[in-house]
Amino acid sequence: MAFGIKRRDVEEWKRKIDHGEIAFLTHYWLDDRFPGCKTVTKVGCKDLKKLAAWGSKYGLKEEWIDHRKDGYSHFDLLGTRQKEILEQEGLFEHIWR
Repeated sequence: MAFGIKRRDVEEWKRKIDHGEIAFLTHYWLDDRFPGCKTVTKVGCKDLKKLAAWGSKYGLKEEWIDHRKDGYSHFDLLGTRQKEILEQEGLFEHIWR
C-alpha cells in the first residue's frame, strides 16, 4: 500500500521517465512481504537499456526491473540498499522524507 506521496511528485517522476532520464520517486509503503521496510524508491527510465546499465553499477540485475505496460518500468529499492544507493546518488532529500 502506497501513501504519503503528492500527485506533483508522481507527475514529475513520469515526466523525467518520458524524457529518457533516470528518475527517482520515494514514498511510504507497507507490504507484509517486506517486514521492516516502510519506504520504497522507484527508479525508472523509458530507455530500459539505460535503466539496466544504471542498475548494474549498484549490483541490481536487469531481471529485477518491474516491466510496466504503461511505460513506467522501474527498479524498486528497499531497506539498506535503498539508503546506500540514494546516498551514493546524492539524493539525501529522498532519505529525509
